Amino acid sequence: MPHKDQQLCTQVSPDCPVYATLYGYRPNLAANALLLAIFSACTLAQLILGLRYRLKAFTIAVTIGCAGEAIGYGGRIMMNRNPWSQTGFKTQICCLVLAPSFLAAGIYLTLKHLVIFFGAEKSRLRPGLYTAIFISCDLLSILIQAGGGGIAASDQSNLVKIGDNLIVTGISVQVATMFVCLCLAADFGWQVLKHHKLRLPGREEVEEGERLPGSFRYYAICSGVAFVLIFIRCVYRVPEMAGGWGNPLMRNQAEFMVFDGGMIALACILMTIAHPGIFFPAIGKQSAKSSSKRGVESPDQGLQASEVSGPEKI
Repeated sequence: MPHKDQQLCTQVSPDCPVYATLYGYRPNLAANALLLAIFSACTLAQLILGLRYRLKAFTIAVTIGCAGEAIGYGGRIMMNRNPWSQTGFKTQICCLVLAPSFLAAGIYLTLKHLVIFFGAEKSRLRPGLYTAIFISCDLLSILIQAGGGGIAASDQSNLVKIGDNLIVTGISVQVATMFVCLCLAADFGWQVLKHHKLRLPGREEVEEGERLPGSFRYYAICSGVAFVLIFIRCVYRVPEMAGGWGNPLMRNQAEFMVFDGGMIALACILMTIAHPGIFFPAIGKQSAKSSSKRGVESPDQGLQASEVSGPEKI
């Protein structure tokens, strides 16, 4: 947050030039307006699709993430008009730090259903643990970052450093959580691929594949790419925030627009155009072949039920 001497500046003037702000630049109006439009459109689309396909938890998480990004870039547009705007600065820093955590949560919520569908026996974790572990860690990172943002937003300079450290800690927790998730997802994907390469598929598997929408692979790829993009953004944010307010990395507008704005905008677009309600209808049914002891349905049963009753809430 602004240092004590910087808080005396409220408008650009000879004594308060743009280069003396924490970012050292006037946020580009066209680029930030474009991102505001993208995130606003994704927010509206996610809300409509969520209501249409009744994916409650996924819709809440992703809509909050998209809306947070839109509000954050609204704050940056305020800073274009006045680079010294404290309201604009606090709005964009809080929203843009927190919003990606909600987007990651949306993907975590779908992991369990993918594992169940392709076979829980191929996963190193039970399906339910994906939601329990990763959502819990994601909520922890959100709480830490929110607490840090609240403390850093205060006008007391002795608390600013504490708030900054909490924000960095929260983002680091998020990076570690996503890295573990990526490793588990990669391992699961390899096990699925190896399973199909080692033997010929049975009749049930062939019929199951025929019932899947032809674009299911498109959904899986888009979700995977979106997750990697969010991960890249989080990795970028750690040194950007850890370097202290006004560090060279924080003052590089081009890098911020690519590694933060660009990465998250693409992730939101992918999560919208490859909505699970459309491209993975079986997500409404928890099904696994190897979980008969726990009374879980098979993929065939799950798909047949979904055809009759439609998708359930996540």
